[in-house]
Amino acid sequence: MSNDIRTKAIVLRRTNFGEADRIINFLTEQGIIAAIAKGVRKEKSKLAGSVELFTVSDITLHKGLNNKLCVLTSAKTIEHYDQIPYKLPGLELAGMVMKQIAKYAETSTGPEYFDLLKQVLSAINASVNPELVETWFWFNLARVNGEQINLVKDAEGNKLDPLKTYVWDSTESALKEQLGGNVGAEEIKLMRLILSNDLKATSRVKDIVSKLPTVLYIAKIINKE
Repeated sequence: MSNDIRTKAIVLRRTNFGEADRIINFLTEQGIIAAIAKGVRKEKSKLAGSVELFTVSDITLHKGLNNKLCVLTSAKTIEHYDQIPYKLPGLELAGMVMKQIAKYAETSTGPEYFDLLKQVLSAINASVNPELVETWFWFNLARVNGEQINLVKDAEGNKLDPLKTYVWDSTESALKEQLGGNVGAEEIKLMRLILSNDLKATSRVKDIVSKLPTVLYIAKIINKE
């Protein structure tokens, strides 16, 4: 069996090591993998440009023996989100998202977190409304983490009524009917849209900005943030 791994990857964290190396935590389609990039801090390194932050790369890693670090042997840039460092709200949002994904993806062996982060970075780079990006992220992070978000029936088991208003019941992980509640038909529609579409498609929907504060608040409650 080959000791090499080829995968798409996004840098989550970089730590200088020795005189010219870096230890890099990659988020890959197989989960988080730590690797050493030898000589990457040298001026003429062929690897340097493809292991920058906010870059999606095609990398090859050589697996170390006895659970030692992998060694990065090649890296080719697929996409670089070069506008993120110049957008302060977006830069802060990207940092928060990467931190959250790093926390949950440690035990993952699938592409879900990679796809989540890639969509978020792409949207921030394209100047999509940061509040929409954050709302979409929190809802879909909960989905990837296995959270069951009931948007069909209320906390009492009754079908949601577009003529009624609700509040989010954290105990039941469902909407609870309440006169004058802050969640109505439009908020429910937006939450369903976010959970059933990718971020690019969601960002094309018009007239949703006014509903975002309420929906973002619910998304954070679901994630216990």
